[in-house]
Amino acid sequence: MIYLDHHATTPVDARVLEAMLPFFSEKFGNATSKQHRFGWDANDAVERARKQVAALIGAGSKDIVFTSGATEANNLAIKGAARATEGTDGSEGKRDHIVTIATEHRAVLDPIARLKKRDWRVTVVPVKRDGLVDVGVIGDAITERTLLVSVMAANNEIGVLQPIKELAAVAHAKGAWFHTDAVQAAGKVPFDVDALDVDFASISAHKVYGPKGVGALYVRRKRVSIEAEIDGGGHERGMRSGTLNVPGIVGFGRAAEIAREEMPGESTRVAALRDRLLDRLQEKTDGMTVNGAMNARLPGNLNVSFAGVDGEALLVGLDDVAVSSGAACTQAEPSHVLMALGLSKDRALASLRFGIGRSTTAADVDYAAEKVSDVVARLRQMSPV
Repeated sequence: MIYLDHHATTPVDARVLEAMLPFFSEKFGNATSKQHRFGWDANDAVERARKQVAALIGAGSKDIVFTSGATEANNLAIKGAARATEGTDGSEGKRDHIVTIATEHRAVLDPIARLKKRDWRVTVVPVKRDGLVDVGVIGDAITERTLLVSVMAANNEIGVLQPIKELAAVAHAKGAWFHTDAVQAAGKVPFDVDALDVDFASISAHKVYGPKGVGALYVRRKRVSIEAEIDGGGHERGMRSGTLNVPGIVGFGRAAEIAREEMPGESTRVAALRDRLLDRLQEKTDGMTVNGAMNARLPGNLNVSFAGVDGEALLVGLDDVAVSSGAACTQAEPSHVLMALGLSKDRALASLRFGIGRSTTAADVDYAAEKVSDVVARLRQMSPV
């Protein structure tokens, strides 16, 4: 089985697992136990990991809040910012408006929809056919009542890289805060919270060869404020209560350290494999379209759709190549991301997302291209439309 779905999740790097293992057994202490060595050792490990994660995104360690994953981090940023400002009266200066884009992950769109039910104003800005958003359109959507603008750094399905620095500048010029879901970008392409001037950034361990169940939210504390979503002990400087997942956090830190050190070489290698895959597919298959801009894209991402093919049959036919037709969280329906690009329902369903990663080889992409082209040809012969 060839795994080409690294946007959904990645395997834990052996070096990460090695760093984690002691904290399941001999170093099992609670990081908030202040009276003995077990707790001190656990706390030291957490703070070391906090610095490693912060270094990956150019942040200060005190601005990193550990969470159970990026979904929680997104919820904390969006709902936490909203709650921190709710309760004000209807006088001039009230901010009760959020701006986002149509291709965001559901972990951003759904919390915003929840706020809309609480009478928050919401503007969802469309993207262009290449998946990129127009900075000017975002600027026009921001009003004097806008509290937060949320735009993901790199799309999880089509891999496009949004102009985060320019978007953050537009938001700040009108007094709004800026949040970005950086899950797919961090560790894959350069991402620096200071250079980009973002206020919140959500990241996840399992997208960078770390364990599942741990993520983080960057919070620029000197500029913004949030209210905790989870209460019960005041952990993480009062922003996220709950016993810390020490093994997971240690693994996240080591994964972040490896990603930062190896990103330049790894990105170049992965991009070359992605281009090789695209070349092979184009050589062997007609009626294929690339979804999303190629000139502003994650190095390991390729998303293509096929004319005249049933999407479900296509995935079934790829029995020994692990790919997907969209986000791992929304497999039961056509991708809202591809629909936002203007694809028809049938074409969106007949799309494949390839995620090339650390262990992918040239032989893997060559086999995948051959297999996809064979399955597409066979399906078209069975049902020539």
